[in-house]
Amino acid sequence: MEDVLEVYQRPYDPLRPVVCIDETNKQLIKETRIPCEPGQPEKVDSVYVRNGVADVFMISEPLAGRRETVVTQTRTALDFAEILRYTSDTLYPRTEKIVLVTDNLNTHSPASLYKAFPPEEARRLAERFEWHYTPKHGSWLDMAEIEIDIMSRQALGKPLPDLESFKQQVRTWTIRRNAECAKINWQFKTQDARIKLARLYPVIV
Repeated sequence: MEDVLEVYQRPYDPLRPVVCIDETNKQLIKETRIPCEPGQPEKVDSVYVRNGVADVFMISEPLAGRRETVVTQTRTALDFAEILRYTSDTLYPRTEKIVLVTDNLNTHSPASLYKAFPPEEARRLAERFEWHYTPKHGSWLDMAEIEIDIMSRQALGKPLPDLESFKQQVRTWTIRRNAECAKINWQFKTQDARIKLARLYPVIV
């Protein structure tokens, strides 16, 4: 926990940006329309039809007020590896190092890179990142979760019927929020943690 909090206290450095990555999913819901006689008003059944699941990866750079979203149909180790390559080579190709904050889900590790790419490419990508993990049951420390929560409230509150409409909704939200250059005002520091979360620290007698 303190490791992640100390990362968040670093001054902004465009050559070593702090980037938080997390993902979520949402059930796609289709409305069922009831056939009507000509001249009768259209009716919609109250029972919805499940139409699969959409996953969205959030790539957030809090100090820059920048975020990117990638919608996929799965969130496997291979998907995470592709997200890391996209982050490294497309979003931040000229940085010296990307300071990565993510939770400790089993797919969120350099091992995923070796499942997706040849060893030379996997090693190249692994060395592009400085890895920092939130503790178990402490994924709230990943600021990408805050962005996901905001996106869910602002853009994904209503049912979406299919993957294409989901992608469009997420993309529109991402463009608008980046245009606003919205930043997260992170206030929780190491000293706060030692007081408010004292129960998590070992007792030394």
